[in-house]
Amino acid sequence: MRALDALAAGTAGLRARRVRATLSALGIAIAIAALVAVLGVAESSERQLLDELGRQGNLLTVATGKTFDGSPTPLPLTAQPMIARIPPVQATTAVGNIDGATVRRTDLIPPVNTNGITVLAAQPSLPQTLSVQVLRGTFLGPVAEQYPQTVLGWSAARSLGIDRLTEQTQVFIAGRYFTVVGILAQAGVAPEIDTAALISFGVADRLFGLGGVPTRIYLRVDPDQVAAVTAVLGSTASPENPRDVQVDRPSDVLLARIQAKETFVGLFLGLGAVALLVAGVGIANIMVISVLERRAEIGLRRALGAKRRDVAAQFLLESALLAVIGGVAGIGLGCLATLVAARLGGNPVAIPLQALAAGLVAALLVGALAGLYPAARAARLPPADALRTL
Repeated sequence: MRALDALAAGTAGLRARRVRATLSALGIAIAIAALVAVLGVAESSERQLLDELGRQGNLLTVATGKTFDGSPTPLPLTAQPMIARIPPVQATTAVGNIDGATVRRTDLIPPVNTNGITVLAAQPSLPQTLSVQVLRGTFLGPVAEQYPQTVLGWSAARSLGIDRLTEQTQVFIAGRYFTVVGILAQAGVAPEIDTAALISFGVADRLFGLGGVPTRIYLRVDPDQVAAVTAVLGSTASPENPRDVQVDRPSDVLLARIQAKETFVGLFLGLGAVALLVAGVGIANIMVISVLERRAEIGLRRALGAKRRDVAAQFLLESALLAVIGGVAGIGLGCLATLVAARLGGNPVAIPLQALAAGLVAALLVGALAGLYPAARAARLPPADALRTL
């Protein structure tokens, strides 16, 4: 039997039973869509993380230990100037923790309702060093050194219910109202900034007696010299107690997030494979029923000279076509789901081509395996017994 004739015979059953074929293909489509969507969403998210990792890979932080209540202890006043003198260091900025300061929307809110917002003194160089955008307003400038102004981190602004700024937008910090002049975007590798209200070091020194002492220093270094700078940061920041200095690379957090996502991707792929197996069993069941319903057709074809391999090829091709149709539909649905998820999450759309190819191959393989038994059963039917059903 020629290939075109085999294709026509294989599609005849599908065209005659369109509702059944559609429902059978739908199971394959859902399974393939789940597999493609999982891989696509994971790839889009990972690409976003890798882009961020590229931007933040040369960011280091320096801090000393913590007190019994969890507050960071201050660094020496000479820490930042000494770190800035390390040749590969490109930029530095520092923050100072103000212990016991609460942030509330108004003074009518009980002091215990702090929403976990901390108060940090910050330098004007913080947005540039951390690569954090100012979503609303401006960052702390010369005026903020003299007057009570604050910039809210992304999470802090949401907790306080502030999404736009006017001249009257204020928050109550440690018994005094501060004018909110800016809101920051999310700082992916510096979550302590997201949950903080930032004020200038000048105001922090004058109102809270901070004394200009930093509790954490952020620095950008030459990407090729990260390891070398990390090795000398402790002794540079605190020559007397270098072991008390904590040096961290925030990009390690992103790497951990990538690894965690890969674990969940493997789990979801396993679930998708189970769904694909169930869909394959459904196709096999439908094909067995189709063989029983079409005994007369099989007997007539055999009586007219069709060989066993021709009958087997017909049903095997029908099963494979059914799965391929579902696979193509599933790939389309999976790509659409990836596009929607990436847009909603603010990630670049990335659909790996190998996922599309794997989805189509998996559908074809499942369809072929599901059709083996029904095809063999149809081929073994004796023509005389099959014709008795006429």
